Amino acid sequence: MDLGAGAGAGPQRARGRLGAPSSGMRAPGTPWARFSAWLECVCVVTFDLELGQALELVYPSDFQLTDKEKSSICYLSFPDSHSGCLGDTQFSFRIRQCGGQRRPGHAGEKRGDSGVPASLQREPAHYFGYVYFRQVKDSSVKRGYFQKSLVLLSRLPFVRLFQALLGLVAPEFFDKLAPCLEAVCHEIDQWPAPAPGRTLSLPVMGVVLQVHIPSRGDMPEPGPPEPSGHETLLPAPVVLPSVHELDLFRCFRPVLAHVQLLWELMLLGEPLLVLAPSPAVSSEMVLALTSCLQPLKFCCDYRPYFTIHDSEFKEFTTRTQAPPNVVLGVTNPFFIKTLQHWPHILRVGEPKTSGDLPKQVKLKKPSRLKTLDTKPGLYTAYTAHLHRDKALFRRLLKVPLGVGCSLWEVDPGLVLWLSPGNPQGLQKKRPSDVQTAVLRRHLLELTQSFIIPLEHYMASLMPLQKGIVPWKTPPQIRPFCQDDFLHSLERSGPQLTCVLKGDWLGLYRRFFKSPHFDGWYRQRHREMTQKLEALHLEAICEAVRGVLGEGAWRGGRCQSWGALETDSPLSAQSIEIWMKDKSEVEVVDLILKLRERLVRAQGHQLPVKEATLKQARLYIDTAIGSLPKDLQAVLCPP
Repeated sequence: MDLGAGAGAGPQRARGRLGAPSSGMRAPGTPWARFSAWLECVCVVTFDLELGQALELVYPSDFQLTDKEKSSICYLSFPDSHSGCLGDTQFSFRIRQCGGQRRPGHAGEKRGDSGVPASLQREPAHYFGYVYFRQVKDSSVKRGYFQKSLVLLSRLPFVRLFQALLGLVAPEFFDKLAPCLEAVCHEIDQWPAPAPGRTLSLPVMGVVLQVHIPSRGDMPEPGPPEPSGHETLLPAPVVLPSVHELDLFRCFRPVLAHVQLLWELMLLGEPLLVLAPSPAVSSEMVLALTSCLQPLKFCCDYRPYFTIHDSEFKEFTTRTQAPPNVVLGVTNPFFIKTLQHWPHILRVGEPKTSGDLPKQVKLKKPSRLKTLDTKPGLYTAYTAHLHRDKALFRRLLKVPLGVGCSLWEVDPGLVLWLSPGNPQGLQKKRPSDVQTAVLRRHLLELTQSFIIPLEHYMASLMPLQKGIVPWKTPPQIRPFCQDDFLHSLERSGPQLTCVLKGDWLGLYRRFFKSPHFDGWYRQRHREMTQKLEALHLEAICEAVRGVLGEGAWRGGRCQSWGALETDSPLSAQSIEIWMKDKSEVEVVDLILKLRERLVRAQGHQLPVKEATLKQARLYIDTAIGSLPKDLQAVLCPP
């Protein structure tokens, strides 16, 4: 595809069919509140002979995009000239939001994020772009080709769901254009919010998509969502097995021999360039790599599809500093020359459409990199810390042993026996989703074996509950000591849950220097701090309750630290009796302490029982009512 004609002028904005170009922030309470729970906006990008890539419309039209964001969307919505993409193709990209967060998340979004796994939370500083691109011959167009992309812009990493949505909407849109798109957006605006743990029915264009929104309480590998027993859906719903998980086995087919090495590179946050023949292969490979660490959140930057026109091109390609911690998916061989100084480069070839297993890429030294004509391979000098798990390949591939078998050499370190009747070695009796499940479980168990010792050690840093005194600042979480943790591995290390041998200590030492350790530690420290604050609020409520005779209060310390029970509420009268012999200073102090804790509990979604929150509100309201009018006016200004 030739996109060079408009490259010099840069992407432009054509006149939209559905309204004026986006110019203002969506006002609260607009009809698009439900729509914005799923999508930020829908964009249509076309190729104009004079303007180049042009943003034809943004819908809803009042959604605000900066000029830099519009430029990035235009360039990333089209395959570059090195990708001969004829027909229909789907891929995705991820861009940095410019100018700060312009649409603050509402309370429902914050509650939803607190309930989903960390790896699936909304991106506050990035947009995901899900693209459906069509290029077909059209004699009515001056260039002879119809070229247009439909793009869904979202903060949710639900690639599987939005690809399915585009598969339904885009073909119809290319035939009927704007009216179809407007109707679809209004349908999405009727969808229920993506609440964690719920199975939702999402109607669109006469089809019902049934999806399960993951929650932290889900099993690691939930099956397809079960249809709801109390509702009859007509027509029968299209059940998506996952909103976010890709077919890992298909994505990793050319690199199965090196999955464990790639897992280590992802764990350590190493810079990695992925050069693929098309945006579809590039984006799927990058997303598959970044999902290797689940349930651990991928804390580094990643770009499923990246071009030389991106606003961060100079930032990522500079040689004046070390390569950034980013996984970069590209299709232009120019990046091989530009990023030769990067420590790890993966080049993959055209995907196989049949059931044959493609030739596995080989490990190669970075010095063997050539410009433009570089052959497929994983170019790295990195040596894996852990020994390869060859049992994984025996589970994924058919490996019969016996006379008459042929030898296939994946690489010098792995030799598989394959039957002559199935030279590619695929388990043809196994469907791809089963092989993906095997691969995903292997990576999950590997990640969990690595993280569990860290979780155990982190839990040991939590202060004891008996040390939480109502009227004193909660005790601090003890600092993380790397040497103490490494010493603890002798008795509670990953060897208890993982059979793999190798230099686990060396892997942990490098992990401590990676963005993933910093991200994991900050998240766990924040959760533990919130737990301490919740226990402190419960202790304050329990202490007041004890003073009023309904708890065990001895020597200034509460002996019962449990949460309040809903079936034994304190009466307003008993609180007023307690306040009779208290000074105004003591009452105000109680009000301020309770109010501070209550605000934090509600604002940060602390794990506090609802009964405790109700009891705290009762204390505050009753205490304020017992004060003189002038103090009430100060504490509760109009």
